[in-house]
Amino acid sequence: MKQVPIMGIPFSRIDHKTLIKKLDEHVMREEKSFVITANPEIVMQANADTTYMKNLHKANYITADGIGIVRASQLLNDPLPERVTGYDLMLDLLEIANIKGYKIFLLGTYAEALARVERNLKYHYPDIEIVGTHDGYFDWDSNTVTEQVKAAEPDLTFVALGAPKQEKWIAENIDSFDKGVFLCVGGSFDVIAGDVKRAPAVWRRHNIEWLYRLLKQPRRWRRMTALPKFAFNIIKKKLKGSS
Repeated sequence: MKQVPIMGIPFSRIDHKTLIKKLDEHVMREEKSFVITANPEIVMQANADTTYMKNLHKANYITADGIGIVRASQLLNDPLPERVTGYDLMLDLLEIANIKGYKIFLLGTYAEALARVERNLKYHYPDIEIVGTHDGYFDWDSNTVTEQVKAAEPDLTFVALGAPKQEKWIAENIDSFDKGVFLCVGGSFDVIAGDVKRAPAVWRRHNIEWLYRLLKQPRRWRRMTALPKFAFNIIKKKLKGSS
């Protein structure tokens, strides 16, 4: 698959529909796949942390979860087709799982929210088979999470530990599994649980979902400082390439 390198990260040149088809095929063939949806914040974190960068490079697919990544690829004359978010991938995979009987494991968020996630998913996808859940608050150095996931034999494991923990967990544990799609979904569980509202469609269409989230959660402002830093690095690279 064609890759688009952006600040050391190999983004997959793939659109949402094609990726869903490929992931469905991986499940049917009992193949293993690791999917990351990366935004500018993740790119900046990886460039400041070599271990995190190595974790990202273990993924089979890295998509542009952020319009900033798409715009950067265009500016660097190697355009990605579109934004592909973890939340949207998760919803489409749940729809397929509901029809085909794929087994689901949910890893992340706090226990009470996770219970609501499971309840809401069973309501919206009545034939869904959730074979296991585990909250995201566990002792990283002493736990049985990997063993629990492996024993459940899921086809799709949704990991909502937030960056960089979710990428780290999959990168460190994926070799323990023989099959299954592992997808990083960030704060998606909080949306499904009803704790957080996703930006309305009009905000998403105009690519200002980040602004909506900042207005709803002002404490995110420190994280948002990664955006201008990312833009500066891309512009500098563009100018250097043009000189």
